[in-house]
Amino acid sequence: MQRLLIDTDPGVDDALALLMAYAHADTTIEALTISAGNVGLAHTVRNALSLVELVGAATPVFAGCAGPLVRPAEDAAFVHGRDGFGDAGLAAPRRRPEPEPAAAAMVRLARAHPGELTFVMLGPLSNLALALRLDPELPRLVRRLVVMGGAVHGHGNVSRVVSEFNFHFDPEAAACVVDAWPQLELVDWEATLRHGLAFSELAGWLAGGQQVARFYDAISIKTRDWMRLRRNLDRWHAADALAMAVVLDPGAVEQWETRPLRIELDGALTRGMSVVDWSRRTDWREQARILVRYRVERFAELVKMALTAH
Repeated sequence: MQRLLIDTDPGVDDALALLMAYAHADTTIEALTISAGNVGLAHTVRNALSLVELVGAATPVFAGCAGPLVRPAEDAAFVHGRDGFGDAGLAAPRRRPEPEPAAAAMVRLARAHPGELTFVMLGPLSNLALALRLDPELPRLVRRLVVMGGAVHGHGNVSRVVSEFNFHFDPEAAACVVDAWPQLELVDWEATLRHGLAFSELAGWLAGGQQVARFYDAISIKTRDWMRLRRNLDRWHAADALAMAVVLDPGAVEQWETRPLRIELDGALTRGMSVVDWSRRTDWREQARILVRYRVERFAELVKMALTAH
């Protein structure tokens, strides 16, 4: 049984990743820690609470950073909708977040369960960076760290074209985590583009009419239209869902590459860039295990299971 702490900024693809985790029989979600990112913190917290209610879970939800650690950043509301859930007009959740800040909850839970928790980072790394400042021993206490972030060959998805959204949103937090962790598993934006799912396949799963399918159809239609019509993409790309697939079934990974990784903080054109020493020319630590290939059939199976489970 895997025990997960999921840090997230829901977000349409975050929602899919969470549904995948809740649908997986061998997984327990110990906590959701929430940051701003795709949209503002009030929306991301509300969205997390709505999703927990949808699946009937008792998972505690902890609100965290309302913005990047150092410099302000733009959100991704133009992709996810102003509320992060496609402006679908969902009813307000009845649940409320816990009073404890997210970073403090991360430290407390890791100390209470040393070597047992997998930290799954689906949004900007602001909360985890603060937790590291509270307890520099945190990496020793966490069983596994899986991060969705970066663009390891510089093919990004934000206005700074070499950067990926999560690292671009809070580069200082990303640098703090990457520099401190002895080994992390990285699922970057370029891997996401290599593991797309057919829109027609997704539509078939959403047409099932079950509660989760109806929910995800409603919150994702704006994002799906944006990908197809505005970006001219021929497949559905869900970065956080791919990261969650790696968490849930690491045996379906077909190729990793382990290399040194640093985050650029000062470049006028490259702030937030994932700088990978592919040729091993430096003396940097080789701390990043970078996903290259995941079995796409298994990825599709995990997504289908999540969307047709209820």
